Amino acid sequence: MKTALTIAGSDSIGGAGIQADIKTMMANGVYAMSAITAMTAQNSLGVTAIMESTPEFLKAQIDAVFTDIYPDAIKIGMVSNCELIDTIAERMIHYQAKNIVVDPVMVATSGAKLISDQAIETLKQKLLPIATLITPNIPEAEELAGMSISNEKDMEQAAEYISKKYSCAVLLKGGHQINDANDLLYANGKYYWFYGKRINNDNTHGTGCTLSSAIASNLAKGYDLQQAVSLAKDYISDALSSMLDLGKGSGPMNHGFAISGKYK
Repeated sequence: MKTALTIAGSDSIGGAGIQADIKTMMANGVYAMSAITAMTAQNSLGVTAIMESTPEFLKAQIDAVFTDIYPDAIKIGMVSNCELIDTIAERMIHYQAKNIVVDPVMVATSGAKLISDQAIETLKQKLLPIATLITPNIPEAEELAGMSISNEKDMEQAAEYISKKYSCAVLLKGGHQINDANDLLYANGKYYWFYGKRINNDNTHGTGCTLSSAIASNLAKGYDLQQAVSLAKDYISDALSSMLDLGKGSGPMNHGFAISGKYK
């Protein structure tokens, strides 16, 4: 069995973060492992408390995984602390990690910054250049490219700029701001558009975590980037289409809708 490691924060209701990553990886047929960057008290209505791991403890978790079960792919989610970002980057280089998918959680779709400017700069300098693929939303891509993005042509320009600047492939998620469910992959000097269908489901808690984890799972199984993204988009569309309805706010998806094996 192929293996994948998620490095991210814990989500109390299990819709995002570590819990969503593990569910997604299992549903996509890989063995999931984790290193937790933070404990959060959160639900479908929001986050009420955060307790971060120390750099030393995060390092110990990563070391424990790599020295025993070397992961075939790594997904890195939200990391809000410069020291934690430094630790992750140093350990990835030390172990010559492969198939690193970074979900650069910096800016909410509302435009609000989720981590400090200093942490964003550390992320840019240390983590993005060692990534195989990064998966920014539109506001995050605007931060990385230093430009506004208002149409598909802008998406192409921004994705190419980010890819060349940080030497990694870029999956730029269009979302509802530009083209609904259509995403753009820029890799090896080429553009690949992935056209999705609009699913009338407001329960989208953890979609970014889920997509990046599904991609990492597919890379672990040996798919190339284009195939990995295509299969991941199919998975998340079907998960949303199962119409799970839990929580008082934007609730989680049903990650295990096909646990019997469709995506394995």
